[in-house]
Amino acid sequence: MSHDQASYLELLARGAAAEAYDRPLLLARASGAGPDELAALDQAKQLALRVRAELEGRRRREAELSALFETAHDLAGLRDLDAVLRAIVQRARSLLGTEVAYLSLNDPSAGDTYMRVTEGSVSARFQQLRLGMGEGLGGLVAQTARPYVTDSYFDDARFEHTRAIDTAVSDEGLVAILGVPLMLGSQVIGVLFAADRRARVFEREQVALLASFAAHAAVAIDTANLLAETRSALAELERANEIIRDHSGVIERASEVHDRLTEVVLRGGGVHDVAAALSEVLDGTVEFRDDDLEAAGADGRAIQHGDDWVAAVSAGGELLGALVLRGHRDLDPVDRRTLERAAMVTSLLLLARRSAHEAEQRVRGELLDDLLDAADRDPRLLRERAARLHADLDVPHVVLAARIDTASADGSGRDAGGRGSDAAATGERETVDRQRLWSAASHLAATRSGLAAARDGGTVLLLPLGPSDSASDLARQTARQLGCTLRELVTVGASSPVAAPADDPGPIAGAYEQARRCLDALRLLGRSGQGAAAQDLGFLGLLLADPGDIDGFVERTMGEVVEYDRKRGTDLVRTLDAYFASGMSPARTKDDLHVHVNTVAQRLERIGRLLGPDWQSPGRALEIQLALRLHAMSVSVAR
Repeated sequence: MSHDQASYLELLARGAAAEAYDRPLLLARASGAGPDELAALDQAKQLALRVRAELEGRRRREAELSALFETAHDLAGLRDLDAVLRAIVQRARSLLGTEVAYLSLNDPSAGDTYMRVTEGSVSARFQQLRLGMGEGLGGLVAQTARPYVTDSYFDDARFEHTRAIDTAVSDEGLVAILGVPLMLGSQVIGVLFAADRRARVFEREQVALLASFAAHAAVAIDTANLLAETRSALAELERANEIIRDHSGVIERASEVHDRLTEVVLRGGGVHDVAAALSEVLDGTVEFRDDDLEAAGADGRAIQHGDDWVAAVSAGGELLGALVLRGHRDLDPVDRRTLERAAMVTSLLLLARRSAHEAEQRVRGELLDDLLDAADRDPRLLRERAARLHADLDVPHVVLAARIDTASADGSGRDAGGRGSDAAATGERETVDRQRLWSAASHLAATRSGLAAARDGGTVLLLPLGPSDSASDLARQTARQLGCTLRELVTVGASSPVAAPADDPGPIAGAYEQARRCLDALRLLGRSGQGAAAQDLGFLGLLLADPGDIDGFVERTMGEVVEYDRKRGTDLVRTLDAYFASGMSPARTKDDLHVHVNTVAQRLERIGRLLGPDWQSPGRALEIQLALRLHAMSVSVAR
């Protein structure tokens, strides 16, 4: 063997590139070798290239077998299906030497196939692509269960081109694409692809290799689905066991709560005893609430409100209160039914207590009737009667007139005269409504140490005024509480405060008339279901209120301006009067006052800061002008 022939062995040994095998022959020619020597070298070159190709094939097959072995190993320890599918796509891309590899799965419900895993893709549109069966190369593979390969996608007319698919493929820049089906038995569940962004011919061995990876991917998907079904079955079995255990415990708790509630009723317990017994059985905090009942249901069912459960305590359509179970976001049906039964027991206890208190409520009504009708009653006797009812008539009180707004509450269209429905049925309903209102108002008055009586087709209440309360606050609270209790629109008008009714019952009757006028005004203004005092109605309230409250109206409307003039010796009140008299024209105002227009502007700016930015709105301006006239009259009288 010559030195030049031996150089081919060296090239094989170091794995040189194919073009390096031309060098020994070129050197021999350059050195003047004869024809025989050149022929021998060319034969050695061809033999070396065949050996090199065989070695390359073996190395490639070893790499492919290694990749397939690693994939099988991944499947044996399958934990995350997505991770296994990503590994298959990555290895397919690496071994086939393509720029992109991807895997799609069929969606039987939608009748198409969608991208599941991509490797090397840069286009978001491509990564989110869905292909209909038979559309594009992938749709054709999914439909026919056969591999398809194209060395130039856009020039291939064997499959259906659609705008959406072609746009996505164009965005990704793909040209050559190989797709093989993912098979489970005879069923195609998806497609595995390898693709390049340049023209390329995929060899038979490469198609077979990608098909092997596709088989592994199908096994991975099937195994993952079986594992998911097994886990789901085990979870269902565990849940069933838990339900059986929980149901057994719930039955025991239901039996216990029945015994506890029976004991509470037999020993004459009250609603708070029911709540305490229920708290122990349900392992939570149960409260009885008779205020803020918007969350309570009307049909006796326990309903969830945030993290709490609320069961209405009602009788005859009247909401008496609610049992509230705190901090139980999840409540099983048996415990929910237990809460509902406890609410029913509570309603029976409340009805029994109400019957016992009805006589007391009638006494309260008789005392209020005497305060309204007999102003010359002995104060000492009034105090004694009030003390027996736990009422204190030596503190300021407010008189409130309340009425159910039936025409708005039930949507029937009937009015006070019974028009729109049978007059007898309407009259019966109104009688029932008045009784329900009196009952609810009497209960409210008893809880507030006040008095209540049925009068003039509605109800009148006399409630004490707390240190931080106002007549307006009391009216709104009463309208809201009575409305929630009766589930009707209840309108409430309030009087100005009455000081110590026991000392002088005389003003009570006038306060009641004022409250009634305020109630009528609210209904005329379309404010049914609300509560307000005369002072909330602006100058309309002045007409409804005691004439002695003129100074109060002036103070509420423009008192800050009057006080500012008094403290600083300014002339804002006169400026305000001239401004309105001139038609709200600063130019004419400055002529009337004989001052510069800038002075008028500065004064008006100061008035705006004192009265608020809306002082020139039509409603406010009317009230301010009325207050100016009343203020001028009071000043002239004082002089």
